[in-house]
Amino acid sequence: MKGIRGERLAGEFQKEISSVISGKLRSKFPELSAIISVTAADIAPDLKTAKIYVSVYDPDKEKAKNSFATIKDNAGFIRHELAAVMRIRTVPELRFILDGSMEYGEKIDKILSDIGTDNE
Repeated sequence: MKGIRGERLAGEFQKEISSVISGKLRSKFPELSAIISVTAADIAPDLKTAKIYVSVYDPDKEKAKNSFATIKDNAGFIRHELAAVMRIRTVPELRFILDGSMEYGEKIDKILSDIGTDNE
């Protein structure tokens, strides 16, 4: 969603979804990975759908995969919690997308540090 209202709404969604995941969802599922962050929110102009980009970091790749699956499976719960907090007529359907930017950044850091040690 473009424009000032869309950016503001996306920022609010990002913040509130992050707090729902770290609060109520984590209390329901304590096995969630330690580092889960909502990196972006892209809301359709008609407010019917929202793409929520989530980054899950865990040294155990299987646990990270399970944490993301738990978030996807509980999209309805997260939407319900958003409806209680946000003051908009309709809360869009949430579609969670895995954002691999943290892993990508870690990979680039490793490559750069390997190059640095090779030159010495």
